[in-house]
Amino acid sequence: MNIAVYCASSTKIHPEFFEAASQLGTELGQRGIGIVNGAGNMGLMAASANACLAAGGEVTGVIPSFMVEQNWHHTGLTRLIETPDMHVRKQTIADLSDGCIALPGGCGTLEELMEVITWKQLGLYLKPIVILNTRGYYDPLLQQLQRGIDEHFMGERHAAIWRVATTPTEAVDLVLSTPLWDASVRKFAAI
Repeated sequence: MNIAVYCASSTKIHPEFFEAASQLGTELGQRGIGIVNGAGNMGLMAASANACLAAGGEVTGVIPSFMVEQNWHHTGLTRLIETPDMHVRKQTIADLSDGCIALPGGCGTLEELMEVITWKQLGLYLKPIVILNTRGYYDPLLQQLQRGIDEHFMGERHAAIWRVATTPTEAVDLVLSTPLWDASVRKFAAI
């Protein structure tokens, strides 16, 4: 089993974010669950990957060639997959995963999370999506998503697309216990 872990590459963030990323990596590695990530060599990407590897887990990194040319890739992963662009990178990560956990991050992380939520709403990605809400980072996004439901841009049933965890252990438990989304949702995608 492999879980996609979406997260920041920034190094200038609060230590609690690093602690949660490391705890998540350790938890996954100890449970024999691999990580699929963007192969970054810094920030929460590296912290979660390094902890997973140290706990005996495997990490598959997926990264576009232009980032490898900049030496942004982690060189100690179990497997490194180079892609021609960002679009193929995101699709490959989704294809290789059995679910995803989104840690805090910037625009790239938010974009990955929103894309996979959209795919699930359309019945294109049926796997569990868990948001690890460390330090309440995702509170504004969760409020916005709820407003989208309240204002009928999404249906009430769409609130079940994602689950929210406050600890790494809870995130892993949720990604393992959330059932696959029903592909028949496609006929209900429109509001």
